Amino acid sequence: MEEMEDPTERLNETIEAAEEKKERWTMHVALSTAIIAVLAAIAGLYGNHHANEAMLDQIKSSDQWAYYQSKSIKAEIAASTSQILSAMDKPLPKESEDKKKKYEDDKAEIKATAEEAEKSSETHMHKHVVLSRAVTIFQIAVALSAVAILTRKKLVWYGSMLLAGAGCVFLVLGFLAT
Repeated sequence: MEEMEDPTERLNETIEAAEEKKERWTMHVALSTAIIAVLAAIAGLYGNHHANEAMLDQIKSSDQWAYYQSKSIKAEIAASTSQILSAMDKPLPKESEDKKKKYEDDKAEIKATAEEAEKSSETHMHKHVVLSRAVTIFQIAVALSAVAILTRKKLVWYGSMLLAGAGCVFLVLGFLAT
């Protein structure tokens, strides 16, 4: 006699296959979310580094401009002293003209250093802004991944992956920005 097939056996196999497929999808979402979180951490680390460098370079620039001002004041004092001595028909010391010339030369060098520090600060701040955008996009992607797991909607996860791709674009642009 032929053995009757148990209808629940086929149903159990179908349920097990569906659960295995669902578990595999959940694993993909979890791994992609972890990768996105790592990318967000990297972008955040480099973004903060560039923000700190921008601030340090701005401080250097400010210091140089203050130094430039002090040289300008010294040059003006030397020029005023020369004018006063000339008005009084007194001879100008040779070192007076040498000092004025040195102050002017120093000012040019100091100005160049200050402008270079300003430019470096601007470059670092630009990189910081781009990397901050990457961090924000990655954080939104992580949130969407969580929503995808909770709602079991693959479309939401695909949206998360699309945002993660956009975050990667900003991450690369942050590294390449000049």
